[in-house]
Amino acid sequence: MKIGIVVHGPNIIDSGYALKLIELLKNYGDVSVRLGGTMGRTAVIDACLEGIIDISRKLVPSDSLKIFYDDDVDLIFLLNYGKSDVTGQVFGYKVYNHFVDKIAENNIPVIQIERPGEENGSIIPWNINLDIVEELSQKLNLSIVSPDEVYENHIRQDDADFNQRIVHGVSPGENIMVNSVVIGKTDSDKLTLIARDNHIVDIVGGELKPHGLEKLGEVDLESAIIKTGLLRHAKVTPRVISHDKPNDFKITFLDHAGEDVYKFRDSSVVITVGDDTTLISSDILYRFDIPIIGITDGDLDKVVEDGFKVKDSIIFEVESGFDDVVGRDIKTIMFDGKKESLNFSSIDEVRDKIIEIINNINCKYKISYIN
Repeated sequence: MKIGIVVHGPNIIDSGYALKLIELLKNYGDVSVRLGGTMGRTAVIDACLEGIIDISRKLVPSDSLKIFYDDDVDLIFLLNYGKSDVTGQVFGYKVYNHFVDKIAENNIPVIQIERPGEENGSIIPWNINLDIVEELSQKLNLSIVSPDEVYENHIRQDDADFNQRIVHGVSPGENIMVNSVVIGKTDSDKLTLIARDNHIVDIVGGELKPHGLEKLGEVDLESAIIKTGLLRHAKVTPRVISHDKPNDFKITFLDHAGEDVYKFRDSSVVITVGDDTTLISSDILYRFDIPIIGITDGDLDKVVEDGFKVKDSIIFEVESGFDDVVGRDIKTIMFDGKKESLNFSSIDEVRDKIIEIINNINCKYKISYIN
């Protein structure tokens, strides 16, 4: 039997259960494993699992499921470790339904294993209930939850208004991220986002961040990827991967945390714009020993527990609201509107040019060096 396994997010990997479940499922057939989600990539790297879990492509989980469907496997597993049983089950419902929308015939069993090791962990047979579900339920001490239960308990109320999106399993004081952009903070354990004309206009159970909404722009609220709290909870020791440095000094420009940071791994230095973008990107690029020059304004929302930065990285903190202004001028002047440049020969030369740009804007700033 050919088994496809989709591993989502860092928590299932950091918990150790991703590897345990992969090894367990090998008893039932030949397994192939791939990842969904950017932050999960760093967890795979830190756990030395890239030889087992395919991280070569940035894929949303439903696309990873479809790849296995196209490969004509006999059975697909989705492994996840949500912040709560509610968030995990709702996540699975949305992933499964996005997957069904992409395929012609729904004839391959899809089984979700959610929060293994927890009292409220579960196993969900999304379309076809096989004997293996009962067997794994007993081996893993997980309750079996039906798709109808997930729908009735967590989803049905969402259908009342397509311009509203209820976000499940939140806690007060958590950041709200939509498509990797922080757009606000929760102040309740119930959260609803409200959109009009493809823009988020209101929130129930939290406070919106206007600057974040401006960065987010238009959004399809139904299909948007929404997360609250930390992207990765575990305290980790990051693993640095040795690789050949580029022959030419190459700088690249990153102005949105939602971009695929891994495609910048052949850079000599990456310029990042925005507090959250700088925090997330520097943490990922640390694994590849790539310094960053971050343009921030001190408006940081903590989205990872520790933000690692490579030695020789430089952080510019400009006046509030000026990070995007400086970023636009850097992109225009230093990159001619493109994403990469070979016009500089050292990080000091890049730093001096950015100082010149900031001074021309007449903006106050301070510089921090990572030693």
